[in-house]
Amino acid sequence: MDARKPRWTTASFLLYAGGLTVLGAAIGALGYLSGQYGSGAFAGWALLVLVVLYGIATEFRRRDRWLVAGVFAFTAVIAWAAFVGALWSWFGWISGSVSFSSFSLSRLALELLVLVAAIGDMRLFRFPWIASIAVFVGWFFVIDLLSAGGNWTAVLTLLVGIVYLLAGAASDSPAGFWLHFAAGLLIGGSFLYWLHSSDFDWALISVAALAYVAISYASKRSSWAVFGTIGLLAAGTHFSAAWGHKTVVSYGGFSVSSSFQGWVPALVFAFVGFLLVVLGLASRSDAET
Repeated sequence: MDARKPRWTTASFLLYAGGLTVLGAAIGALGYLSGQYGSGAFAGWALLVLVVLYGIATEFRRRDRWLVAGVFAFTAVIAWAAFVGALWSWFGWISGSVSFSSFSLSRLALELLVLVAAIGDMRLFRFPWIASIAVFVGWFFVIDLLSAGGNWTAVLTLLVGIVYLLAGAASDSPAGFWLHFAAGLLIGGSFLYWLHSSDFDWALISVAALAYVAISYASKRSSWAVFGTIGLLAAGTHFSAAWGHKTVVSYGGFSVSSSFQGWVPALVFAFVGFLLVVLGLASRSDAET
């Protein structure tokens, strides 16, 4: 069954704000309790928080108040992750540190249980926001299972991003937003891992940012345009710093940098700004409706 699409209203804002505030309070309480009790007792407290949050979500779902039920289901998935983590810590199966260089079956089991809970609750409550947990934990599980860090992690991140892009393109569900959002973030993060040093690197980032805008128009998902804009602004920042310092060569082969030329950033960002305007005008129907 397809997820419902929340509308931005005063009531929905208050429900989101209230649910997230409750989640913050729960996390704060668990943080305090973890320092006051042993691992077994802390697991019990984590279970109590989970039961309360999931009970509230279930009750609102029974009353057909799907939005508030979904918000509390989102908080309950995070509470589930905290409970399983506390349980694993009590059993001595997991430590507080995370390192991709060491294989851990218990850590993978924790991630898989959280992923299953997120997917299950997303289907049960039909609340697209829960998909944000699923896509993040799904990426993390793949990285933890197949990578030991470094370039291979970036390669896997790129591949997961491409899979999310394809899955998002095939989905018209509101939850598809999170597939596109995660795809843009993971693919862009991979590019930045490899390309962030030279002028040529940042020129390639600029080209990738333009491709993001093209994907945004093709997929009708504005998150790609947001990431593309961030890429263009980041490239503009690099070129402003790189071109803003005029270097003169003195005797003996030593180079001395002169004062920063303040007109360079203004010119670079004016170009970026007009470029964004041109890209926005590429589809008048989108911009003027």
